[in-house]
Amino acid sequence: MHATPRSTDAAPRSPSRRTALVLGAVTALVAGTVGVGAASAPANTPGTVSSNGAGAAGKSHGKLPYLNPRLPTHKRVKDLLSRMTLAEKIGQMTQAERANATPADVTALGLGSILSGGGSVPADNSPEGWADMVDGFQQGALATRLKIPVLYGVDAVHGHANLYGATVFPHNIGLGATRDPRLVEKVSHITAEETRATGPQWNFAPCLCVVRDDRWGRSYESFGESPRLVSEMAVAVRGLQGRPGQLDNPDRVLATPKHFAGDGLTTFGTSEGDYTIDQGISIVSREDFARLALAPYWPAIRKYGAGSVMPSFSSVDWTEDGVGTNVLKMTAHTELLTGVLKGRMGFDGLVISDWEAIHQLPGDWNTQVRTAINAGIDMAMEPAQFREFITALTEEVQAGRVPMSRINDAVSRILTQKFELGLFEKPYTDRRNIDEVGSRQHRKVAREAVAKSQVLLKNRGWVLPLSKRAPLYVAGSNADNIGNQAGGWTLTWQGGSYHDFPGTTILEGIKDVSRGDVTVSETASAPVPRDATGVVVVGETPYAEGFGDVGGPQWAYDPGDNGIPRPVKDMKLSAADQQAVDTVCSQAAECVVVVVSGRPLEISPALLSKIDGLVAGWLPGSEGDGVADVLFGKKRFTGKLPVTWPRTVAQQPLNIGDADYDPLFPYGFGLRTR
Repeated sequence: MHATPRSTDAAPRSPSRRTALVLGAVTALVAGTVGVGAASAPANTPGTVSSNGAGAAGKSHGKLPYLNPRLPTHKRVKDLLSRMTLAEKIGQMTQAERANATPADVTALGLGSILSGGGSVPADNSPEGWADMVDGFQQGALATRLKIPVLYGVDAVHGHANLYGATVFPHNIGLGATRDPRLVEKVSHITAEETRATGPQWNFAPCLCVVRDDRWGRSYESFGESPRLVSEMAVAVRGLQGRPGQLDNPDRVLATPKHFAGDGLTTFGTSEGDYTIDQGISIVSREDFARLALAPYWPAIRKYGAGSVMPSFSSVDWTEDGVGTNVLKMTAHTELLTGVLKGRMGFDGLVISDWEAIHQLPGDWNTQVRTAINAGIDMAMEPAQFREFITALTEEVQAGRVPMSRINDAVSRILTQKFELGLFEKPYTDRRNIDEVGSRQHRKVAREAVAKSQVLLKNRGWVLPLSKRAPLYVAGSNADNIGNQAGGWTLTWQGGSYHDFPGTTILEGIKDVSRGDVTVSETASAPVPRDATGVVVVGETPYAEGFGDVGGPQWAYDPGDNGIPRPVKDMKLSAADQQAVDTVCSQAAECVVVVVSGRPLEISPALLSKIDGLVAGWLPGSEGDGVADVLFGKKRFTGKLPVTWPRTVAQQPLNIGDADYDPLFPYGFGLRTR
């Protein structure tokens, strides 16, 4: 998902007189004062709905079956749908961003959902501050005629990392390296608990992309390059939602497998603007698309019952000869969304568009809206243009270009999830687990995940594990930087080297274990003792979608960046990092290099020859002490590469099974310590 929109020529116009007139009518419809003819059912009698939407439903069972929790969900949905006006239905299909909407907007327009994009947080970015904010929007929803609760969504892709103090887990690429689905389920469950306890009931995760070209800036959001591995990790859906019947528990949230489908399969150079691969085109056969892109969604939906799915920004081209002339955006792909996802896969949840994805479709604004909804989009993520979306969809329905059957199907799917989440009985935040946010027990699980994610690539002379009493010389840009080790989607959309939050850096973890002298010099400018073991922690600085593409844009227009330029991403160590490795490994008695990154980085043969121990540390998150655990032998190295490690960036794309497969380290590689 995006947190900052890209410019688009097809963006809707500023609010016009037409929009104002339609929205005036919408407000009246939501309030129940205007009829909509054959498009709606009679409004219920005012005053028959509980004033707070919870606890008083029993008094209304005789008049309002949809408030009766003893009725099956499908009967409650049918009853509520029959009472809704067209305006109320379209309101439910609309999602706005918290920074652009107010509780009063939720009331006036009957909005079905609010989200926080990356870095969009309340002024009080604490667990209580989040819960109060979400409850404020919920209060707006419960002031509507039918008192339909609002769904609040966030991108908790490696923990509820927008929230200061949350447990920040390794990104998916590191979790893929663990080869431990049970651990991934546990990580997802903790993420769900910390998220729901602070208000949001909907998580835009897990990412089930199968990354096939590591030049993609979202590579770290993938569990790996193998569809089999990613399919195994689809158990994250169950970790978030629980088993059937558990979704209304206070430690569960609605899951969203994304991005359907093929976002990890796009061809380098096919994206638009200054992105090079993100949001590009998958130019493959149908057979390869099914094998590499669709495979993980089958268990996510059929086995684990995912309640929502988010389509990708990317496009697919079925052209068998690879010419690339039959391109269609996922948001408009009727065959994939309605035919495959809702048809063959039997998906009965809701489909939520990505951040302003509708704007990327061909045609004028009304055409874009009509195309997306008819293709199978149930809810539109319109962070700023939610009023214009309501206007356009209302006009398209009234003109007969979007059938009421499509509207009713979409709203039924949305209401079903709200009932299953128990929001009609308990719309406000259940804060019983709020003290567990960032708890010692949760961080213990994160530390375990970090340790299991570390992949040992080289161990000349059994340099690892390190002696606790040996003198150490620690250097490198990522040794003592918690922002770098957490990566993107942490506090802000793109993340930041300057970020600071509760946790342990790798250096702090080393100091906690070591009993010998520890010399620290980030740039390796201090003299290196000849008898010391060098530990050089290097790698990437944070990035997220688009801005992490190799050859992509240098500037990330994220409010948290304050206009600070980021280094261009090239999958190579920076000159400073290379110099630090060369200096330490040339002078220390022996040296270990830990690469903290969202994907494999190019390491020259000359540099590699000087390194005794090499570790792929990925993006460990808040618990850097998990890295120290394996460096010093408190835990054994067990991680295996979830992606192929190339010799050079020029080899990309490079995946197991390729005819010319010649990696530096193959997929699945990982040494173990004694």
